[in-house]
Amino acid sequence: MAKPASVSEPRNPGDAATTTRTASAKDIDLPPALVNQGGTARWLDDRSGIAGIGKAVLRYVFPNHWSFLIGEIALWSFVVLLITGVFLTLWFKPSMAEVEYNGSYQLMKGMMMSQAFESTIHISMDIRGGLLLRQMHHWAALLFVAAAFVHAARVFFTGAFRKPREIQWILGVGLLFLATMGGFSGYSLPDDLLSGTGLRFADGLMRSIPLVGTWVEFFVFNGEFPGDLIVSRLYMVHILLIPALILALVAAHVGLVSYYHHTQYPGPGRTESNVVGEPAFPVYIAKAGGLFFLTWGTLALFGALITINPVWTYGPYNPAQVTAGSQPDWYMGWVEGAVRIMPGWESHWGHTTWSWNIFIPGVILLGAFFTVMALWPWIEQWFTGDTQPHNLLERPQDNPTRTAFGVAIITFMLLLQFGGANDLIATHFKLSLNAISWFLRFAIFVVPVIAFWVTKRICLGMKKSDQERLLHGSASGDMRRNAEGGYYEAHVPISHDEAYALTSVDHAPALDRSADTDARGVQRDGKQVSAARARASQWWSGSNLPHPTRDELEAAHAHGEHEVEEAPAQPEVAAAPAAPERELEGSEKH
Repeated sequence: MAKPASVSEPRNPGDAATTTRTASAKDIDLPPALVNQGGTARWLDDRSGIAGIGKAVLRYVFPNHWSFLIGEIALWSFVVLLITGVFLTLWFKPSMAEVEYNGSYQLMKGMMMSQAFESTIHISMDIRGGLLLRQMHHWAALLFVAAAFVHAARVFFTGAFRKPREIQWILGVGLLFLATMGGFSGYSLPDDLLSGTGLRFADGLMRSIPLVGTWVEFFVFNGEFPGDLIVSRLYMVHILLIPALILALVAAHVGLVSYYHHTQYPGPGRTESNVVGEPAFPVYIAKAGGLFFLTWGTLALFGALITINPVWTYGPYNPAQVTAGSQPDWYMGWVEGAVRIMPGWESHWGHTTWSWNIFIPGVILLGAFFTVMALWPWIEQWFTGDTQPHNLLERPQDNPTRTAFGVAIITFMLLLQFGGANDLIATHFKLSLNAISWFLRFAIFVVPVIAFWVTKRICLGMKKSDQERLLHGSASGDMRRNAEGGYYEAHVPISHDEAYALTSVDHAPALDRSADTDARGVQRDGKQVSAARARASQWWSGSNLPHPTRDELEAAHAHGEHEVEEAPAQPEVAAAPAAPERELEGSEKH
């Protein structure tokens, strides 16, 4: 009889462990096709060691939570992009050479256009399934960027970027940037009037760079805008450079995930040194495979039923024209909104013009966003002083300041999205375009601050509610009256599992300013906490509610009911269970 698999198997680094179900070989009912290939499998294993690799892969444990599938959606969207992109490359012609259109679309018969636009119309009108796959490709690009943003938000709000996963976070930010640039480069390839307007916007960003902007434009466009090579250059970037970089970063990202193991939400049996979930085979592989087909099917439905980027209604690009009401894809809308609502600030020094109204919102803001994202693990570490490794995730309300900051940034970007659509808002709602722009100029400074304050108060309120559940249990809804006339509500003790989940994540306390000398008056060596950093840490962590101590829990459990009116005496009821102590971190893994 084969020996059953162990319940837990230590893995490095960080003493991480994976948990699997106990199962013996005889319990596994393999298909005859696999059983009959035993000799072949042994031959391959003798020469490649594939059995050990396969065992490690198939026994890898994935936490069972829906939010971890967001990254999978991004991955499968990228796979759909690759499949549909290969199909499109068979007919797309990345050339700006002018030709006369003689295809089947009668409204454009005899029009002069670039070969890139002509081939796009040919794919859409004359290739069987061409329009479906072209629209699937565009929808997949939107879903890929959206899933990457949501996945980054999940990692940010749960603190999954903390030590030892800083490199994973940087790789994720790089993937997010490449996804954005890949989407923009593909969006610009058809050479229609809408994509040409987007390229004109990009050209303006390049030319706004002080001193070297004109040289950058000449290098990218091979001369003045629009040049005659930008489509072919973008084509190489879109189908070769960006996909290769994305594949490399995905491989490195997945490799680091498997090396450090997945993070997980607090819960029974889950500690900083184990992973509780389902094995890769057969559970996770079935989930991942099903999610791929769901993603493919959804994108196929969107491509078949919802028209996107109908280039035949825009016409070929003409530098002397601009599409009315033109809007970029959503992931670039906030950058355009920033440019639209920026005041017309310019400086003229000598023979040079410094266009701050384009350079600051279009170049500085875009670069600052990704730079701050990449450096965020160290920015937060400066506030908290937390250098401990973390494998347990935080709920958003567990770190109110970080959550409030993230909501403020999202609010800021949404306001800029509205700025990018200010012309459409003005025409659809009969409003003044100037009034919208002036409102947004003030709102982007005021509304995010309000969002920060409201979000932080909500998180602190949720933490206070959790503390009440720990101290007094869960409200039963049963109102009673005592002999003195006071009213109180009976509480039901919460489960040990819930108490463990509420107390299993510790929070770093606010830093105190370090003295320059020790008790003997000797100058201290090493890093000191400055007064400014101590104040910043107090602002960041000072309002956090600590977990109740054992004395507080025991005192609260001595009278577990809440009065809703003042009364001379408080009745006693059954105590709610005490939360597990932190020493349980080293307990047996499940």
